[in-house]
Amino acid sequence: MNQSSRSPLLKPVRTIDTAWITLSDGTRLAATIRLPQDAEASPVPAILEYLPYRRRDGTVLRDRQTHHYFAERGYAAVRVDMRGSGDSDGILYDEYLPQEQEDAVEVIAWLAAQPWCSGSVGMIGISWGGFNGLQVASHRPPALKAVVTLCSTDDRYADDCHFMGGCLLNNSLAWGSTMFAFGAQPPDPEVVGERWRQMWLERIEKAPLQIKAWIEHQLYDDYWKQGSICEDYSSITAAVYAVGGWADGYSNAIPRMLAGLKAPKKGLIGPWGHAYPHIARPGPAIGFLQEALRWWDHWLKGKDSGIMDEPMLRVWMQESQPPATTYPERPGRWVAEPAWPPRDREALTLHLAPHRLTRERCEDDSVIIASPLATGVTFGEWCPYGLDGELPLDQRPDDGRSVVFDTAPLAERLELLGAPVVSLHVACDKPTGMIAARLEDVSPDGASTLVSYGLLNLTHRYGHEEAVPLVPGKRFSIRLALNDIAQAFPGGHRIRLALATSHWPIAWPSPDHARVTLWTRESTLTLPVRAPSALDETLAPFLPPEQAEPEPVVLRKLAGRNREVAEDPSTGAWTVTVHRERSSYDIAAIDLSFDASSVEHYRIGEGDPSSAQADTGSTWQLRRGDWHIVTKTHTNLRCTPASFEVEARMDAFEGETRVASRNWKYSIPRNGV
Repeated sequence: MNQSSRSPLLKPVRTIDTAWITLSDGTRLAATIRLPQDAEASPVPAILEYLPYRRRDGTVLRDRQTHHYFAERGYAAVRVDMRGSGDSDGILYDEYLPQEQEDAVEVIAWLAAQPWCSGSVGMIGISWGGFNGLQVASHRPPALKAVVTLCSTDDRYADDCHFMGGCLLNNSLAWGSTMFAFGAQPPDPEVVGERWRQMWLERIEKAPLQIKAWIEHQLYDDYWKQGSICEDYSSITAAVYAVGGWADGYSNAIPRMLAGLKAPKKGLIGPWGHAYPHIARPGPAIGFLQEALRWWDHWLKGKDSGIMDEPMLRVWMQESQPPATTYPERPGRWVAEPAWPPRDREALTLHLAPHRLTRERCEDDSVIIASPLATGVTFGEWCPYGLDGELPLDQRPDDGRSVVFDTAPLAERLELLGAPVVSLHVACDKPTGMIAARLEDVSPDGASTLVSYGLLNLTHRYGHEEAVPLVPGKRFSIRLALNDIAQAFPGGHRIRLALATSHWPIAWPSPDHARVTLWTRESTLTLPVRAPSALDETLAPFLPPEQAEPEPVVLRKLAGRNREVAEDPSTGAWTVTVHRERSSYDIAAIDLSFDASSVEHYRIGEGDPSSAQADTGSTWQLRRGDWHIVTKTHTNLRCTPASFEVEARMDAFEGETRVASRNWKYSIPRNGV
């Protein structure tokens, strides 16, 4: 912690390790509350973080640093285990259900009514907590005045870990396996008493295989529309501060929300992965908790912190870097926009020609795109967390499996801010197919760094609410927006557009191994060029990172991951293996040890999309003296041209004794996916 932040004005903090919030149906939710010791005499606003990730052992490494920090500075910071998670009653059936949101509305009313609360409430959260902050805000609970949402989305279908451009993401399997394991964990006997075993076994007995529902809903239907605030931005009246990182999987929602929300709003996008910006990589990290306090002071205490006098959007303009799977920091600078979308911007349109991008339209020519199914193995993670080895490799191996279009060396520096857009005039030789587009920065030595990308299931060319099979050989046009980015291209570098018909193992292949014909004359790449602004020079620097003292834990192993890529040259089959280790630690305050690890395998053969398969296995352990809980889960996904085949199992052990075992097996029809 930056010791310069310690001040006589900091308030002594009282911690309520477990407070019970009883809902209208009798369900009890477990909460940890940190608040100033004098809060009952001088009530303070409350800040709610509402998650299924187990407050006492799952998020313990970060919770105290954040929540104690807010409490020292005059807020009641409240961390609640959602229904069916941690020490709370009930069953967690799926993510972002109406029940989850209704429970949160009741929790907010409970907080506002406490004698230590001033009646004003804010919500903060990253990922799941960022999602439900927006979703709960759409219900307009009277006490909820402001939200800080990090690494989240406004569109559960098109911009979450399940689908991208109508293509099924393998992250759906990886994430589903993680939630599978979370759902199998018991409450703590020290908190809930003797009923812990009954609660645990009921969770296992009633646990759904969430990935089944995600794969069943292959179109943007009511399942996904529920909880997607893009359906009605006007439903939110609380002020929203949307925060994310260019290395994260969720940065696209921030420009969309700034354009769509009617409520007061701000946006912040750094170079970071999926983490809070005061501890995130790639750096530079910032004093995010101070920034959040300025937001809370303005909206929950009515203080003039100056935050709403600043530009609506602030982003990190990234400088060109050689390709690497890890960047401790990304060189660049902060730039700002007073409004979004910008009103004075002219895009640069480049025309496709054989192997070239030009400013002038050329004579028409046709190009065949028929990529090997393993195209994409250099990509890295769909959603990096800031761990070593997650980012894309040099793209040249995958460029060789794609069709590429390059500019001439740039005569001068070019900066982009926004979403590049690819418009293509194509035909396909099969009823199904996909296009993967990658935007790259090619240095004079030939190294190719991924800048942005996008996917489109071609049966979704008219939108995500229907899948329309292709008529083989019939021409059609598509528009594909790539992920938003802020990126500088130096003079002398080339801009590359790489097009492929596969993106494995990020996305599941289409049922057909298709050949796509591209006609260049009507095909373009449009770049969101941004000129440097005088506003950039007026930005005050962020303060250095601060946080409260950490929870006293013995950290035995830091979170990490290892990725291996192997090709069988005799068959052309590829296997990508990802080993994931969660941090392992001993929590002194509750005498509890936590360990978890998982491994994922993604395999695909050449020429046969039905050879694709993915499987994940996880082991989670909790230990206190003789009390030792182990849960093991395994999920496997395969396919035929007509169906997805899902199998899963869960085994739970108390010591050496297996106390529960469940198996699932489903065949789910494919609909163009």
